[in-house]
Amino acid sequence: MWRGFRNRCPHCGEGRLFHRFLKVRHSCEACGTELHHHRADDLPPYLVIFVVGHLAGIGILESEMRLDVPLWFQMTFWPGLALIASLLLLQPTKGAVVGLQYALGMHGFSAIRRAGARATDRSGRHETETRDGGRTDGRGTGS
Repeated sequence: MWRGFRNRCPHCGEGRLFHRFLKVRHSCEACGTELHHHRADDLPPYLVIFVVGHLAGIGILESEMRLDVPLWFQMTFWPGLALIASLLLLQPTKGAVVGLQYALGMHGFSAIRRAGARATDRSGRHETETRDGGRTDGRGTGS
């Protein structure tokens, strides 16, 4: 997750994760790991709204209770701060979510993780292959 938060490939930590503001690269430029399987969808904006909303809410409450700040200042400062904080946190949060999906072997990342485990593990079996009959996406083999 830390590699994704830093805008790096979750597999090697070298290549860049994004090629536009929120557009994840099709594959890593350094190691070639396919990154297009990710399904970050709504989790990063939800987390950013949660964090920024709480920080701005605490700031508004504290400034109202302790300071005598004019209303025009509050009506311009807090929305501007929330906008800037949201834009600064959105890309790292999406990168961390992609890193989390990679670490947990979700979606198409499970095959990449199994291939890497087979290359390093001489026994030929990995812990994630024994769960759910080899499936790591949470679905049973009968469905």
